[in-house]
Amino acid sequence: MSDFETALQRLAAKLGGAAENAVQLSGGASQETWSFDVAGEGYILRRAPGGVVRESVNSIGLEKEAEVIRAAHKAGAPAPDVVIECEDGDGLFPGYVMRRLAGETIARKILRDAAFAEARGKLARQCGAALARIHTIEGVALPSVDAGEQLARYEEVYRSFETDRPIFELAIQELKKRTPAPIALKTLHGDFRLGNLMIDAGGLVAALDWELAHVGDPAEDMGWICTPSWRFSAFMNPVGGFGEVEDMLAGYHEAGGDPAVNEARVRFWTMLGSLKWGIMCLTMYRAYETGMDASVERAAIGRRASECELDLVLMMQGKL
Repeated sequence: MSDFETALQRLAAKLGGAAENAVQLSGGASQETWSFDVAGEGYILRRAPGGVVRESVNSIGLEKEAEVIRAAHKAGAPAPDVVIECEDGDGLFPGYVMRRLAGETIARKILRDAAFAEARGKLARQCGAALARIHTIEGVALPSVDAGEQLARYEEVYRSFETDRPIFELAIQELKKRTPAPIALKTLHGDFRLGNLMIDAGGLVAALDWELAHVGDPAEDMGWICTPSWRFSAFMNPVGGFGEVEDMLAGYHEAGGDPAVNEARVRFWTMLGSLKWGIMCLTMYRAYETGMDASVERAAIGRRASECELDLVLMMQGKL
């Protein structure tokens, strides 16, 4: 029995039995995810890859991630139920265990398969209601950044590349002009989009992957799911490729969301989302170019910066 298997059995004993059917899942680019059963109940273990913590500028870390998910679940948001956290010395730290949920996370299937046709019709409103609940989370110490600060951070990263991208230059200046007046900052999911949402035939089951949670403008979460790159080619439907902004806002306000969050504010964050993702793509290509990460995936994602440039041009012209 490997060290991991031994550690998993010790963890399972705390849940009342032996671990069975353990299998590593492919989802989750930055963390290691395992599915296993104990006494007929399904669980998910989320831990650092190989037990080795990798530093990340934006990630809040697994311990804080477990804390914010617990708070989201308590607030009535569609979030997993964290049942136990790994402890130092148990062979699995850092990490935590959630009850396993049933649903689909692959965007292509959610947007195209007939099994999700009914769900697609109400998903935008459900997402708005879910975000309203997420934005009520209190008591978790998280990093805070407003619109102006976030734009400045990404401009700094872009400048560090010392490369000329005229569309990014123009978008930065345009976003500075369009930056909305500050409103009350809320706890955000930080990466609320298809791929991180579990969906079944009835709609939204849960928001997953909370490692980018932070405090910020509540419209940021909405702008991110509307960012064209996260519409997965279904550009005619601004919310995730499946819905309309007015439906998402209706669900948000009906569930008690901040009335200051409106369509214009969401449009600003959608445009900033495209700039952010474009700069992230440049960052990934730089990692490939310098040999820090020689994977083909990094090079392939890096070239997608040009897609963001096209999206930004269309948004600045009011065509997207």
